[in-house]
Amino acid sequence: EERNFPVGKLKLLASTRSAGKTETYCGESLAVEEAKESAFRGVDLVLGAAENEIAQRFAPAIRAAGAVFVDNSSAFRLDPDVPREELERLKTTPATALGTSRDALDAEDYRRMAEILKAHDIRFVLMNGGNGTMDACGRLEAACRGTGIRVMGIPKTMDNDIAVTDHCPGFGSVARYMAGTIRELGVDVRSLPIHVVVVEALGRNAGWTTAAAALAREQDEDAPHLLYPPERPFVEEEFLEETAAMQRQYGGVVIVASEGLHGADGKPIVEPIFQTGRSTYFGDVSSHLAQLVVRRLGIKARSEKPGILARASIAWQSPVDAAEAEEAGRAACRAALAGESGKMVAFRRLPGKEYRCETFLAPIEQVMLGERTMPAEYLSGSGVTREFIDWCRPLIGPELPRMARLF
Repeated sequence: EERNFPVGKLKLLASTRSAGKTETYCGESLAVEEAKESAFRGVDLVLGAAENEIAQRFAPAIRAAGAVFVDNSSAFRLDPDVPREELERLKTTPATALGTSRDALDAEDYRRMAEILKAHDIRFVLMNGGNGTMDACGRLEAACRGTGIRVMGIPKTMDNDIAVTDHCPGFGSVARYMAGTIRELGVDVRSLPIHVVVVEALGRNAGWTTAAAALAREQDEDAPHLLYPPERPFVEEEFLEETAAMQRQYGGVVIVASEGLHGADGKPIVEPIFQTGRSTYFGDVSSHLAQLVVRRLGIKARSEKPGILARASIAWQSPVDAAEAEEAGRAACRAALAGESGKMVAFRRLPGKEYRCETFLAPIEQVMLGERTMPAEYLSGSGVTREFIDWCRPLIGPELPRMARLF
């Protein structure tokens, strides 16, 4: 009642001792019935708050009635098929425990998936992932329409490039990783300022991960000294001029460049190694740029490519990001149980000095393969604006460790 949960008809069940009593729901007086196996016929959703043995006794009858059973007891938490301690470890385990794929699907695949779901009486499908997953979510929901199967999208991508939402779960943690490791790298380079280091950041067409490195700075002269997101067409001569100027000023230079850098003609600055469907396997941008510095400027240079280390790091996990990832999952579950389908959980930032966000449901059609790149107001030359820093800072969680500075 407090949540305005959509209910067609509410049935109250309890023990023999409580049967016959009345409770009020939305101004209506309802009689409590005795809980027995036959009472669950015609019920769609059962919310249980009974003792363990009661939950175990009625679970088979609830399943037989075709209802969804949301149980608040601990009866099934120690079920060997659902080890609670393993579920808790998901919070501190990288990647996806469910597995994933990038297989290309066609209309027949989605039709067959809908048939399989129906045959196994699977009534809820929660799809967790990035742009490709949200596209698949929309297509599967269309194939399941009219079957009673509810399909919801849960955003998760470190690339932060899903449309509609303010940001995506996964991004806050990789942003923290980039900021923290670039701060550490910057101190190392400052201590022996004799070379240029080029770090390659993930993100084909969107520079969010590259830009997040800017949060490493404690002072204006700190690393990263130059940022090259893919939204800005790469010009080789400008890159060399800017790098040379920074090297003259600081000695040691840290550059962060996107894996998807391309020229004004839209072509990658490094020929892709392999391309299939939506997937492009780029050449080493950081290695290419470091070699340019050595050959053209005569300055010592090296490349670093964290790659999937950035998205697999638990040590740099943002607690804000982790909490929002859980909330996105809960919101999707609540929405599906309330009858929603064909929607993605999205985040909306609330006004005020303190960072606060709320979830809302976006029609999946507004999200499918829509790519959100960095807006112009977040970019400034070979760097980012204060506006981007203020937007990104709350997502990475607590302050980064401060570095000692003796000179």
